[in-house]
Amino acid sequence: MKIFVNGTFDILHRGHLELLNYAKSLGDFLLVGIDTDDRVREKKGPTRPIHSQEERKFFLENLKAVDAVDIFSCDEELENMIKSYKPDIMIVGSDWKDKSVIGSYYSAELRFFDRIGDYATTKTIQSIIDRG
Repeated sequence: MKIFVNGTFDILHRGHLELLNYAKSLGDFLLVGIDTDDRVREKKGPTRPIHSQEERKFFLENLKAVDAVDIFSCDEELENMIKSYKPDIMIVGSDWKDKSVIGSYYSAELRFFDRIGDYATTKTIQSIIDRG
């Protein structure tokens, strides 16, 4: 079974690892799509990402749950990535319930993953700043 997840994955935390491990437990091959640096800046502001797309790709590729990582710069590229991969299961955060999920119609099944605890990259960054 082919599994797909996507996101920024800037500063890896337990929530990311729980998601990736869950995704991998569902299939044989996990493809992770990540946003380009420019796309992250557009969505999260000029101080993000902390780690470049190449660093983020490297970190993810070196996790045992992840089989491959591709980078996308726009909604169309993300949709084409999913269309060509044709995942059996696509996993997105539960905050996407009742919203349109790009490329989900190219997946045999869409599953939602509930946030683990209170983990968030933005909170981690703010905590580091507050310690200043």
